[in-house]
Amino acid sequence: MKYLLGIDFGGGSSKSTLLSEEGKIVAESTTEYPTLYPKHGWTEQNPDDWFSAACQNIKNVLAKSGIDSGDIAAVSLDAATHTAVIMDEDFNVLRPSIYWTDTRSTDEVKYLKDNYLDIIKSQVLHTPDTIWTLPELLWVKNNEPETWSKVRKIVFAKDYVRHKLTGDYVTDFIEAEGSMLFDFNTMDWSKDLCGILDIDISMLPTLVKPTDIVGSITAEASEITGLAKDTPVLCGTTDTVMEVFASGAVKKGQMTLKLATAGRICVVTDKPYPDTNIINYSHVIDGLYYPGTATKSCAASYRWYRDTFGEDYKALDDGASKISVGADGLVFHPYLNGELTPYANPKLCADFIGVRASHTKAHFTRAVLEGVAMSMLDCRIALEELGIPHDSEAVIIGGGGKSPLWRQIVSDALGMTFIEKKYSDSSLGSAMLAGVAVGIFQTPEKAVEQCNETVSKTVPDIENTKKYETLFKKYKAAQKAMEIIYNDEAYSLC
Repeated sequence: MKYLLGIDFGGGSSKSTLLSEEGKIVAESTTEYPTLYPKHGWTEQNPDDWFSAACQNIKNVLAKSGIDSGDIAAVSLDAATHTAVIMDEDFNVLRPSIYWTDTRSTDEVKYLKDNYLDIIKSQVLHTPDTIWTLPELLWVKNNEPETWSKVRKIVFAKDYVRHKLTGDYVTDFIEAEGSMLFDFNTMDWSKDLCGILDIDISMLPTLVKPTDIVGSITAEASEITGLAKDTPVLCGTTDTVMEVFASGAVKKGQMTLKLATAGRICVVTDKPYPDTNIINYSHVIDGLYYPGTATKSCAASYRWYRDTFGEDYKALDDGASKISVGADGLVFHPYLNGELTPYANPKLCADFIGVRASHTKAHFTRAVLEGVAMSMLDCRIALEELGIPHDSEAVIIGGGGKSPLWRQIVSDALGMTFIEKKYSDSSLGSAMLAGVAVGIFQTPEKAVEQCNETVSKTVPDIENTKKYETLFKKYKAAQKAMEIIYNDEAYSLC
């Protein structure tokens, strides 16, 4: 029996999934790592924390499964996009990586819009925002010149970990699409965009396909992880496309809704949709894309709430389930790190509006869950306003979707039916992709047929949907009023 190993790096943890050639999950392991907030608006992670978490997860799945690591046919990695690792010529990390939810580069974004907007929009299909690698790196160049002077290698999260496993120096073209240093027209690094940073293209990794085998486990990595020396490792790609793939969205019109650290609604299309509110990426299937809307702090909002005010998720859900729709007038905006769709405004802040003495902790919990649902409704409306064709149902993915309460709240708020798959994690998608790369699965579509299993459907309650329509009006009115304050430097509260 041959096996496939997928390794994911998410917003707060790494997960490994061991998949058999029959398409069955044999073992899983998750290890958390810290996200750092050294200053207001800053969000960072240490690359070596990713590697340590991966090593721990690999050991765990090998121990749980009891398999011979020599039977692993291939390994694939994925991670959140935009997260650059800057290194010197010897691959030593020079500073913590700026995570994509970071908002420090607002001045750099303004500079790019004022001076390079036409070039960027013609090559990247996106508008400058703090989420992209280019403004993040420009901030380092402007504010940490001593560090910047030492930069000789720039790579991305999954590629850094893979380099530690194999010694390679590559990335895939889908990852590159998220850097704002890549030209969609030539499908190569852009000299124009790299020129903004005064860097040579040679500092960037070689571009390959996600399914290309780019190296094998070194003797040193074998000793650290327990993987067999010379095990093939493919490039892999980004976490969202791996979730889209694992969920079974491989045909035009199929849709996913993600309740994870960030929230996203993605639709499989046959072309990109350039727009301020849309993030465009290629699918792993040639000729397809998965443009999507995004809210920055989705499950991140619930995690922040849990970590700040205590109790575990089950206890919080239990309390919130006893509160009626609308949380008795309490409204939450989940803008912990600014917001993307449909505001593209890093200055927005999270808030609770309408607090009364009668509100309990359970009301606040319910408001957090509903606030994220309102944000996802904003995302769905943005997609529909662009006329992107899609199915009437969506596969729900991400850790938040495993909560029956939250799943129902979002279904009611959006008036959409959700399909829940038995497994849809990015790490599963990476394991499936590894199977495609080595021929265990003939095509991505065949991998989906073998590994994708529906377990339930969540149907919206029509009466609750009507109530959420009213709540959404309050949510939007409060957002509009508060945005004036958040945008005004003289009066900003955050």
